[in-house]
Amino acid sequence: MQKDELYLHDIIEAADAIQRFLQGTSKEAFLEDELRQSAVLQKIIVIGEGAVRLSEPFRSKHPEITWQDIIGFRNIAVH
Repeated sequence: MQKDELYLHDIIEAADAIQRFLQGTSKEAFLEDELRQSAVLQKIIVIGEGAVRLSEPFRSKHPEITWQDIIGFRNIAVH
């Protein structure tokens, strides 16, 4: 479970960073800000990397989270 905790920590840190990046930013401003878009995308990739590395028993205990969607988006974003 210790590795899962490390990956969860990475996921939470990335989500917190996205929240900071977007705080006070309108949709229109975000769509015009290539740097901010790149930063958010990078953190989404980190979230996907963490999700794919979580153990299957952990993911199975949390079926309310759409793990495959998260992982699938990460795969699309990096390829």
